[in-house]
Amino acid sequence: MAGTGEPEGSAERADGDECRCGRCPHGARAGHRQAVAAFVALREDFAAGRGVPAGLARSAGAARQWVSDELTLSARELARRGAAEGVAWLTAVRWRTLLVVWGAVVALLVGEALTAIGAGWTAFRTAALLAAVLLALGVTAAAWLHRSHGGALAPLIGEDGRLSTSRTVAAAWAAVVLYAVLIMAVRLAFATGPDERHRLLRGLALVHSGTALGLLGLVCGVAVLAYGLVAVRVRTGWLQKVPAERPRGADLLTDDAGRGSFLDVQYVLVNAAVLAFALVRLAGQPDQLPRIPWGLVALAGVSGMAYLAGKLVTGGRPVILSVVRARELGDLAAPVRTGDDIEIRGAGFVPPGATTPDRLARTVVRIGAVHVPVPLVPVAGGFANPTDGVLTVPVPVDVEPGRVEVRVITAAGVETAAFPIDVVD
Repeated sequence: MAGTGEPEGSAERADGDECRCGRCPHGARAGHRQAVAAFVALREDFAAGRGVPAGLARSAGAARQWVSDELTLSARELARRGAAEGVAWLTAVRWRTLLVVWGAVVALLVGEALTAIGAGWTAFRTAALLAAVLLALGVTAAAWLHRSHGGALAPLIGEDGRLSTSRTVAAAWAAVVLYAVLIMAVRLAFATGPDERHRLLRGLALVHSGTALGLLGLVCGVAVLAYGLVAVRVRTGWLQKVPAERPRGADLLTDDAGRGSFLDVQYVLVNAAVLAFALVRLAGQPDQLPRIPWGLVALAGVSGMAYLAGKLVTGGRPVILSVVRARELGDLAAPVRTGDDIEIRGAGFVPPGATTPDRLARTVVRIGAVHVPVPLVPVAGGFANPTDGVLTVPVPVDVEPGRVEVRVITAAGVETAAFPIDVVD
């Protein structure tokens, strides 16, 4: 990494024999922490005016560009370390998900054993336990098939590398309905007479299972529509998406920038409450799919529509509102000339989730036919440039005088509409 003297790909050990090889999960985490610490130290030094070569200190523009280049190189190493940690995390998380799944089976066994004291062991307890084992075996097989992509979490991870709220809710409903069907299947397999078989089959009739199946179809439809809305808006440039380093549990309740999202939170909480109601009904009436009142179905439907409406209106294209000559204190008013700094004001220049230094460094301004990388300007604790609403870039000498068009290309690859400015000799 720049400024650290660390050979790339080395398997050194630091104080306390801490592995930083980047290949094992522990080494990937330690290497990423080291890269973060080195980058922060470099940024803070530059922000305080330290570390700039004496030969460049006389030229503010040259010093700023050199600092930006050094930070960009360091940010690339930081991104490489972060990607390595994400891959190691996905490889390791499959075991954690399986521990959670089989831990739930063990918890069910313990709970059934404790509640059977005095009441006695029933056929429903046996069927519930066998159904849980069958469901856990299915999840284990799926986790093995997707072992390099997060195991059991793989179907829940979106194309942007984040946990999908709509997919997770749909998967939870599918698991509950499938669990109820497996319970009835196990009981049907061990039924002792035609009357019991007829009663179990009657529990699968649409009059009993209609609301549960309707809710399952509802949440699956929301997941499909949410995927389609996001995909179409990303392809048309109306939604900026940048990939996450790795999935996090907080993704279910936050937006891409990590801020709490009301629409996501209400969708998760409403469905969690209705799911809890369904499990209670299943425990009380194990010979049929849980019957859910239509009022709760309507509540889940309203929640799903609000969630989809949020997907439809969230985001937007970046836009340039104005371009002005950046004036230092004491400068005279003047037109824009080559070599001057211009200040581009607008919105959406930094997409949600693109505040990491390597992605900030990917912001580019096209002035005429010249592409100008936006320089990273460090300040204590962050960057003064680029920001979501203001970018400052120099006008290169290669720009021909006259009327030229200015466009901003964000880290998500979305380009703004052209904004004309006049450059004079």
